Amino acid sequence: MEENIENAQPIISKWDPNSSSYTEVTFLFHQDRKEAKEFLKSVEHLRRAMHFLIGENSTSEKLVLAQNLMQIAMKRLEKEFYQILSKNRDHLDTESVSGRSSGGSSNSDGVQADDLEIAVASITEVEKLSALAMTDLQSIAECMSSSGYGKECVKIYKIVRKSILDEGLYHLGIEKFRSFQIHKMNREDVKHMTKKWMRAIRIAVRRLFIEERVLCDHVFSASDTIRESCFSEITREGAINLFRFPELLAKKKHSLDEISQLMELYEAISELWPEIELIFDFESTSAIKLQAHSSLLILGDSIRTILSKFESTIENDSSRTAVFGGGIHPMTQSAMTYISSLADYSGILSSIVVDSPPPAITPLPEPCFESPATENGPTLAVSVHLAWLILVLLCKLDSKAELYKDVSLSYLFLANNLHFIVERVRTTNIQYLLGDEWVSKHAKKVKQFAANYEALAWNKVFSSLPGTNAMAITPETAKECFRKFSAAFEEAYNKQTSWIVLDGKLRDELKVSIAKKLVPVYQEFYDLYSVMLSGEKNLELLVRFSPDDLGNYLSDLFHGTSNSSSSTSKSSSSLLQLGRCQLR
Repeated sequence: MEENIENAQPIISKWDPNSSSYTEVTFLFHQDRKEAKEFLKSVEHLRRAMHFLIGENSTSEKLVLAQNLMQIAMKRLEKEFYQILSKNRDHLDTESVSGRSSGGSSNSDGVQADDLEIAVASITEVEKLSALAMTDLQSIAECMSSSGYGKECVKIYKIVRKSILDEGLYHLGIEKFRSFQIHKMNREDVKHMTKKWMRAIRIAVRRLFIEERVLCDHVFSASDTIRESCFSEITREGAINLFRFPELLAKKKHSLDEISQLMELYEAISELWPEIELIFDFESTSAIKLQAHSSLLILGDSIRTILSKFESTIENDSSRTAVFGGGIHPMTQSAMTYISSLADYSGILSSIVVDSPPPAITPLPEPCFESPATENGPTLAVSVHLAWLILVLLCKLDSKAELYKDVSLSYLFLANNLHFIVERVRTTNIQYLLGDEWVSKHAKKVKQFAANYEALAWNKVFSSLPGTNAMAITPETAKECFRKFSAAFEEAYNKQTSWIVLDGKLRDELKVSIAKKLVPVYQEFYDLYSVMLSGEKNLELLVRFSPDDLGNYLSDLFHGTSNSSSSTSKSSSSLLQLGRCQLR
């Protein structure tokens, strides 16, 4: 053992940091890797010799020499350890060893230095330098720890690696936010910060934190306790600051259109949650996971609050101005735009609203609400929720229809708006959530509203013609029919030229339906009696419309071109009530 001490003395003394200016500025592991290996072996032999002499001959002069040599060796290894960490701060490529190391598990086997040095022959130069640096760090850490200098090694590691991690987070825009700072942010600031955070969290979790975990596991593979202590102290502050931002933002008062930002934050954490759990699986890092989970919960609460606010906004709309010509209500357009945007986040929204079903007690008619059927099995929570929001909108539109004095116009208003809703569902992701059956059922309701409009708006015109009894009437009766028809048609036409059907397909369907019912009957009546009355004076005043004229006049309808407008007031007619909220 005394010979081991004597053999170790030359190489350790040679690399005494204070022995010369050369050894002060030169680094052993960079200068001569073979000699560095010999240095570590000499330290190990020195340690064993010291352990033997303490037990066998504690007064040996060689033990004093050994203690002095050990102090010199540890100062050299401290210097080497710090230099390797600092020099390789930008390219400690943990991916080059993650497949061979514990990969973030609690296994302490790690990668042995000799195994890794053999493996670097097949990788790139940068990876080679990185892998060799990690090998050296591991070797030095094990040597210092086994020699009783583990605390000094760990202190250096924590200081250097924490500064590197904090710098990386800083460059990603992550800082220690305070609640008052978030509340002072305007809309653009919030949007910019959210975008920056979305980029930062993926880089932080999938690069900074996981690489730090792999590096800790590798360098301190000999000690589970040291691995955990280093990783926890290095990452705790930065990770908590990172995961706290969504919570602080969620507590800020939000407008309805900011829900997408909150859902993106929620989605980002949810997507990364398995990796967060894996990386921070130590008991000492549980606070980090709790912070990430807390942000998820508070984001979910904030999103549900905004959804409730959106529903209340529809229900509490008290405007008493009817839309000109029975067209699309602005509320219909804005609500369906909002709901279709929600459908784009259906996957993440489903997990948020799963515990927040529509209210069990509601003033809406019970037959109105049915869970939408889906082709992919059980109804998603988000499908039920979106169906409910659309139902709230439909029933609010029903109350808006009562503002029209003309009942037929109220039905046209309902047909217009429901058709708009159905088309928006059909052409967006909402269809995949509500299903074809929902679309079909409500498309039929549009036709029912259109039929009700047609019957009420054109009943007076239809009833002015004798129909199947045209052959049996007298010339005087025929003249009276012409007078009634002309007056009724002109009245209906003048009134309805101010009415609007924005959708071209629906507009054409209404015109064709009216023409099919009106023109053939009038054509037959006209052909039979216009000749019979040809001798009448002022016949053009009596028969004011030819069958061809009807088609031309009908083509002018539903463009809202007339200056006239129908007065609005709450209708007391029971006919209008027949169509209210009948979603069966």
